[in-house]
Amino acid sequence: MTIEKVLSLLAEEEFDGILLRKRNNFSWVTGGRHNHIVQTTPDGVADLVVMPDKVYVVTVNMEAARIMEEELADVPFDFELVTDEWFNGHDHLLLKIGEGKRMATDAPFHDWMDVSPKLSWLRSQLTEDEMNRYRQVCQQAADAIEETCRQLQPGQTEHEIASVLAQKVMAQGMNVHVLLVATDERIYKYRHPIPTGKRMKRQAMLVLCAERGGLVANVTRLVHFGPLPKQLEECKQKLAYIDACMNASTRPGIKVGDIINTAIREYKQAGYPDDWKKLHLGGPTGYATREYLATSSSSDTVRVNQAFAWNPALPGVKSEDTILVTENGIEILTETGKWPYIEVECNGMILRRPDMMVRD
Repeated sequence: MTIEKVLSLLAEEEFDGILLRKRNNFSWVTGGRHNHIVQTTPDGVADLVVMPDKVYVVTVNMEAARIMEEELADVPFDFELVTDEWFNGHDHLLLKIGEGKRMATDAPFHDWMDVSPKLSWLRSQLTEDEMNRYRQVCQQAADAIEETCRQLQPGQTEHEIASVLAQKVMAQGMNVHVLLVATDERIYKYRHPIPTGKRMKRQAMLVLCAERGGLVANVTRLVHFGPLPKQLEECKQKLAYIDACMNASTRPGIKVGDIINTAIREYKQAGYPDDWKKLHLGGPTGYATREYLATSSSSDTVRVNQAFAWNPALPGVKSEDTILVTENGIEILTETGKWPYIEVECNGMILRRPDMMVRD
């Protein structure tokens, strides 16, 4: 069980307990349950305090019934519920539980030690159950974004496009963490474009990070109406090669920083030596859109059963999928087989990277 990883951390670091209040850590430890109300904050409304001999669920009375009945009814460990009235809050309950103890936390609290990087390391190597759940989330997220792309029509605003995609995602019980839409010239001007009221003429880029059970699917797709301009055709081919090289380099034992250096080299070979600076290139994913943004100095090594999402971009194009590192190579979790692809050979591997969908 995941909670055993937390208990091992307590033992190794000689902590008496750890506070887990972030949404992703709550989902991680409980096998996909949720503790949030507000979508725009990383913290939930029910906290876990894990100790070697006991687990506490700490919240306020107005949240307790739903958390107990709908989220934790069949959680795979025993726990004790501790509550107070909403107007009193529950921080004082946490302080009482941790009084006189050496406590860790995943979010700033009192004088307890923040061990977020250690938790990120632990949760980023997925279990068999997590990988199976992740496959389903990724396929459904990719289906949603690709179906939206097939339904687009010139004249729609970016807000309208975003609403269509959001409806498809939320109808499947997923939460939207990131939803970007850019059309036409905005794709060239901005690498992180939030939707606006601008109406689409010929081209659209849709970016989605959708979460369910704590696991986040990351995927980008592009659509163009009518023949591609020559420069755009060249850029999509060059980007497919850069992206393929990044994915092919993501192997167990490889330093994450070396993958970024591979991308930087390929950007230069493509004739765009500085474009890698215009948008981060991605990093490990799973229980966060990115556990961290990888740089050339990232010293972590790639591990089996770890997920990554790389997202290189060139003028007018961006490529992004969620991949899983296995003993036999990478598995592209957001590849549906129902989208146009470009076959690319890199390092002796042939990879399919998402093409731009061209519509009449």
